[in-house]
Amino acid sequence: MFEFTIDIAATFRHFFLLFGSTAGSFFLVFIFTKPFHGWLIQHRFFKKMREETIDGKKASLFRELHLKKEGTPTMGGILIWGTVLIFVLVSPLFKYLDITRFSLLNRNETFLPIFTLVFTALLGLVDDYLNVRGVRRGVRVKTKFLWLTLFGILGGVWFHFKLGYDLISVPGVGSVQLGAWYILLFAFIVVASANAVNFSDGLDGLAAGLIIIAFFALGIIAYLQGLLILAAFCALVVGATLAFLWFNIPPALFYMGDTGALSLGATLGVIALLTDTVVILPLIGFIFVVETLSIIIQLISKKYFGKKIFRIAPLHHHFEAIGWPESKVVMRFWIVGGFMASLGVIFELLHLVNR
Repeated sequence: MFEFTIDIAATFRHFFLLFGSTAGSFFLVFIFTKPFHGWLIQHRFFKKMREETIDGKKASLFRELHLKKEGTPTMGGILIWGTVLIFVLVSPLFKYLDITRFSLLNRNETFLPIFTLVFTALLGLVDDYLNVRGVRRGVRVKTKFLWLTLFGILGGVWFHFKLGYDLISVPGVGSVQLGAWYILLFAFIVVASANAVNFSDGLDGLAAGLIIIAFFALGIIAYLQGLLILAAFCALVVGATLAFLWFNIPPALFYMGDTGALSLGATLGVIALLTDTVVILPLIGFIFVVETLSIIIQLISKKYFGKKIFRIAPLHHHFEAIGWPESKVVMRFWIVGGFMASLGVIFELLHLVNR
């Protein structure tokens, strides 16, 4: 049975670690945003609006809605994952100097999320660079999918054979043993979460706000499970993304780019696997799931029935096309995302209490 106990001294230390992680990453991103933005402009790292839809058709409606945004700097996600990486790498030094009691480099809790963050960030960075330089409009979709799948399979093999993961918890049911099928589940979660966040990165502030909600929820869950260092890692992401969002709300100073969306999405999936919350991940990332489903439904409908369900997919563009202002779409999606993520945290808390 899960029990709550309160140690005032330990709670204070934990609060200092979590709040300090959030505040520290926030201020570092905040301080470096303007110089970084200038560097992006100097090197002409400007976003190019896509000209084709996923199924190869001309993206005329999309360009009509967003052509005014072409020329806005991209690759702002470097600030988020770069800041997180800096804090993680200097934390052992802080511990050695007795500035803090904790190192954020922890084999059991943060090695895998950090590795995921860096690998997928570099993949997204290559895609962004090729896009801004006009080389094939970035990395081909199939190539990105292949690399993400390969990474997911390797990660699943490591989780299963080295760490012994082969179970998932289903609230109200119990543990379900998957055996080696866990590897495929791992790969699916990584690929799906990376792409889902990337699909949602289409309006100023939308993906950043939803990422904050999702990582905040997973941070709470990690803390409730006793994974303090992982919770601090989530707090770093929340703080860095909050500062990014400060400059990303309409009109956006710059965009996250694939280097931010792919890396944060994939890392979100890995943390869900680490905390055994795969089943409630669709609640925590509810809007990401809905956005992805809207694309799948649209493609199936066009291919097999010859008509569109939505004016344009993903869903946030549909609401734009029917006349909702961009800020209204973003804030309403935040509200729904926050509510559903809260439900996810409540379900996990009830699961822990009844364990």
